[in-house]
Amino acid sequence: MSKYSGHDPDGVRLPIKIDSTSNGEFVPRPLASHNEISNRLALQRADQNRRRLGQSRREFLMSTCGAATTLLTMNEVRAASGQTGSYFELPTVAALDQAAATTALDGGEFIFDIQGHHIGDFERWRIGDKRFLSFGFRFFAPHHKCNYRLPNDPIGGLNCLTSDAYVKEVFLDSDTQLAVLTTGPLKDREMLPEYPEAAATRAAVDALEGTKRLLIHGRCMPTYPGELEGMFEVAQTWGISAWKSYTQFGPGETGYFLDDDEFGGPFIENARKTGIKVICVHKGLPFPQMGNDNLKYKFCRDIGPAARQNPDITFIVYHSGYDPETPEGPYAKDSGTGIDSLITSLQDNSIGPDGNVYAELGSTWRFLMGEPDQAAHAIGKLLKYVGEDRVVWGTDCIWYGSPQDQIQAFRAFQISKEFQERYGYPEITPAIRRKVFGLNAAVPYGISAEEMGQSLVGDDVEQVRAAYHEQRDPSFATYGPRTRREFLQFLRVEAEYG
Repeated sequence: MSKYSGHDPDGVRLPIKIDSTSNGEFVPRPLASHNEISNRLALQRADQNRRRLGQSRREFLMSTCGAATTLLTMNEVRAASGQTGSYFELPTVAALDQAAATTALDGGEFIFDIQGHHIGDFERWRIGDKRFLSFGFRFFAPHHKCNYRLPNDPIGGLNCLTSDAYVKEVFLDSDTQLAVLTTGPLKDREMLPEYPEAAATRAAVDALEGTKRLLIHGRCMPTYPGELEGMFEVAQTWGISAWKSYTQFGPGETGYFLDDDEFGGPFIENARKTGIKVICVHKGLPFPQMGNDNLKYKFCRDIGPAARQNPDITFIVYHSGYDPETPEGPYAKDSGTGIDSLITSLQDNSIGPDGNVYAELGSTWRFLMGEPDQAAHAIGKLLKYVGEDRVVWGTDCIWYGSPQDQIQAFRAFQISKEFQERYGYPEITPAIRRKVFGLNAAVPYGISAEEMGQSLVGDDVEQVRAAYHEQRDPSFATYGPRTRREFLQFLRVEAEYG
């Protein structure tokens, strides 16, 4: 990987990234006023604190004091706005005391991020099969240089979204130790990334002393012709660790449910026959391009029945059914939306906290970081009803840049005593954080966290990370669409050429 420098030299980007960026699957939502105020005030506080410490603003923001200052400012503004559901638990001295900030925001947890993305090979976008999509990504990708591999970026920020960028943002600029690279719902030649590209990234990461740090998904969209039959070849060829599917996506606005006989049943049966009996299914975040008639497939009605009918299959519900169009509140059995739709489906089918269903946090936690009351309800409900052993960590990065801010925010996240007592939510203890960060997901993916921790100590990736941290250069950038215009521009290109 090449040497790069010069990210945000003036220190105008905060280390905790609360902005309107989406993962490209839903329309970006404008920032709430309390988040806009927090961002402005945090930059002011950072400037004041860096002067007291005799540092440049960029130097200060790269320190844990910079992250602590941002989170403490968010606490202050949230309290003033009357949102009492959650807060970031760290001492006020952490804004200026490096040791206090490090104690609060650094941790030794095993971190297993089971949802990551990148676009694949850059040349395919520049001159190859995907060059038509590059026009859409001019609006999707960030509008600044990302010299991860090439000196120039001729097609709108795509260097920010490559395998090189993914490795840097996830494995060097965050505390992530193990990750899963997942695939999108587009047709074969448009998959992000395609199997050879995903396997190449895995090989690049794992080649160092044979350490296994990156797993990949096999994609099955049963509504696509040939995908059900192709599962066996995918499983045999690519060494996949689980299956990924999107029930709301398909040709001609065709979706499916996991418990139907035409698509869902055959998909699950073929997964069983391949011997790879972990199914990761996208639920919640809507796909506007699939039309209103297809919205029903985003809900979790089918999760409970499929899990009950197939007790030997593990189902991981990506995004936990979260829908940004529906604010999260206390659990309401009949709401039928968002995380409630998952909880109701599990309860109606007697799937308890020790069952074969897991809830994943990719994009969900990233969005909720800026909404204290919703965060308390969403995380609280998942821990209470799905179970402390069944909530798993994912970030949906690289679309949100490095996941380090999500990690630091969750390390400090706490549900207020008021909400704990009123709604029966648990206190977020270090034990719960360790489970969510990695221990829970290690079970369905067949990973021994203890053995993994031992094998990672001193391996070449760890040595590269240590050397990089001597002159680290985090981007503090997000890479998904930030406005409705950017989002719709990409969809128009996708619709025209897809």
